[in-house]
Amino acid sequence: MSLTMQVLLEEGTELLLKAGVAEASLDAKYLLFEAFETDMTHFLLDRNQKLSQEEDAPGILKYRSMIEKRSRRIPLQQIIGSCEFMGMEFYVNEHVLIPRQDTETLVESVLKDYKGRNPRILDMCTGSGCIAISLAGIGGFDCVTAVDVSKEALKVAEKNAENLLGRDRITFVESDLFSSLEEQKTFDVIVSNPPYIPTKVIEGLQPEVRDFEPVLALDGKEDGLYFYRRLVSEGRRYINAGGAVYFEIGYDQAEAVSDLLKDAGFAEIRIIKDAAGLNRVVHAVFK
Repeated sequence: MSLTMQVLLEEGTELLLKAGVAEASLDAKYLLFEAFETDMTHFLLDRNQKLSQEEDAPGILKYRSMIEKRSRRIPLQQIIGSCEFMGMEFYVNEHVLIPRQDTETLVESVLKDYKGRNPRILDMCTGSGCIAISLAGIGGFDCVTAVDVSKEALKVAEKNAENLLGRDRITFVESDLFSSLEEQKTFDVIVSNPPYIPTKVIEGLQPEVRDFEPVLALDGKEDGLYFYRRLVSEGRRYINAGGAVYFEIGYDQAEAVSDLLKDAGFAEIRIIKDAAGLNRVVHAVFK
């Protein structure tokens, strides 16, 4: 049988199916397009053309290498090195959580609530920087600070900011939550997608998440609420009166996080659902 892109696609799909990859056909196609620097239109035109072994060997080798990695359940986004979020392409690697569509709910909520305004924003646990960069880029907010405890994650976030916004649009701070922030610095909005998965649950996650995404960005300690407690108790000193918080949450954490906020003096608490209809963001105002 002649080696064509169609044959390679079928070969890759079969290997991914055997490895238990959920969307084997789709992932094999994405990797094929990446390896051969092509798209769906050109693939459809060229898929049955015989590949010249000598001329196209780099593409073939690259594709088979990518399929091998995906077969080991390395996330597709880490193999490609990028992920789309809010219509922008973010660089990702093993040091940051891969941006999820669920998190767009948080960004969209802030953009809607602060349209036409220019709040001072703090993005806590920034990771890839997807929240902070989306707010600065789409909302036009020019006073955004992004914090992460991981030096490696901040390198990724800074690279994304420079690629997507240019230099010096966002202030990055390496800090264990608020510990390294200036005491006198306050914000109108604090956003965060903190680690919120209970430790015991992590072992049961998909291999892509459990084995290849940073545990530091996933582990919310025993009950998953450790970082919310700190965000609420420590964050009160850094938020202006009338300021708001937007926290991404697990689908079953709305009541617990709402109670933490209520006990700390926050009001106007509301739960925002994601596109799937699941509780995804808790919003509250500091009085």
